[in-house]
Amino acid sequence: MRVKKRYFLLVSFCAFLLASYWGRHRLKTGVSWKTSGRSIYDDFKLIKDYPEHPLMATLSEDCRMETCFNFTRCSVDFKVYVYPDTHSSSNPSQAYLKILHVLRSSSYFTSDPEKACLFVLSIDTLDRDPLSLTDFVRNMPARFANLPYWNGGLNHVIFNLYSGTYPDYAEDLNFDAGKAILAKASIANLNYRPGFDVSLPLFHKFHPEKGGEEGTLKSHNFPINKKHFLAFKGKRYVYGIGSETRNSLHHLHNGNELVLVTTCRHGKNWKELKDERCDEDNREFDR
Repeated sequence: MRVKKRYFLLVSFCAFLLASYWGRHRLKTGVSWKTSGRSIYDDFKLIKDYPEHPLMATLSEDCRMETCFNFTRCSVDFKVYVYPDTHSSSNPSQAYLKILHVLRSSSYFTSDPEKACLFVLSIDTLDRDPLSLTDFVRNMPARFANLPYWNGGLNHVIFNLYSGTYPDYAEDLNFDAGKAILAKASIANLNYRPGFDVSLPLFHKFHPEKGGEEGTLKSHNFPINKKHFLAFKGKRYVYGIGSETRNSLHHLHNGNELVLVTTCRHGKNWKELKDERCDEDNREFDR
């Protein structure tokens, strides 16, 4: 049991650091089973065209480290294998490229899959909203079938920040993750598999890969004197999940210490469903 807990903590720690804190501290320092087979804050071809998976994201609900993880692969050392770019068949987003670069430059990385404890895809899975025209990767079932070590997702880690689509944003990954560990932001308690999945903070796509720059702190006074007490810039939804909350933000906006600007431009039907404030909100958003 102690060994299982230790490896789960290692997996969680590794995923959390790699996906959210590129920051000052970089990561320091069996069995062959090869088969054939986006709101932001101001301050802050080798595959044919297969249809998308028609169901909600499929996960092995009973997965735990004891049932869906091969510990024998980690008995010698804790190493991470990142699939070569030849298995990606798409252009990963800058955010995902940062994750892969941190992994490949760390002391945990191995280019030998037979020595790997964990496997990370070179396929970008951060954005699973089909409305994301540039970052949404299609044909995931076929892409998984081309991964030589997939094995139903065993010992694989899948990173995800956004899932589902307008207007309900149900957690739909549009693929079957199987036995893979899901390192995900905004994961619902219903879908979270305790002791197996890793809950990540949502970070901006322009979050720096590395830190270390000189800080800008000028005093230790608290609260810090800032021009804005609260700042938010993002999309609001004319209807659907989250619409009631975001459509109320204009009540807080005063243009001085409270700046909350939103746009109605979201989804395919926003023009037909826009309300009386949309035009003014869009102009304020574009300033």
